[in-house]
Amino acid sequence: MSKLITREMLVGYLEDALDDAETAEIEQALRGSESLRNQLKQLMSERDRGEHSVGAIWRRHRLSCVPREQLGSYLLGVLDDDVQDYIQFHVKTIGCAYCLANLADLQTQQQDADGQVKKRRKRFYQTSAGLLQAPAKKKK
Repeated sequence: MSKLITREMLVGYLEDALDDAETAEIEQALRGSESLRNQLKQLMSERDRGEHSVGAIWRRHRLSCVPREQLGSYLLGVLDDDVQDYIQFHVKTIGCAYCLANLADLQTQQQDADGQVKKRRKRFYQTSAGLLQAPAKKKK
């Protein structure tokens, strides 16, 4: 184990809020430490019992998360600068797993839609190209 695993890190692990490297480090530490596993069990018990701190309620109800529609507008870059900055902070700095998942889903949908639009335009062009050609000059 390269560093001390704190209670906050274990909470982040339970909430799936850590990056892959931190998650792997905690899992490795859990394999080798009975006391760390017991601490994790205690945290899970507290969580299941329902922690009632302001922070826990805030996280549980995702009060800092923005609606999915706003995430879509964020992707399009059409929000006010303040809202755009907040969402960027929430997603990139805080790393909210819930909003990151929604954002990834919206990006996938946007890419799929872009591909469908291109196919549709190509099909329209191909089927109407003959109709749009300049009429042949009549022979006299």
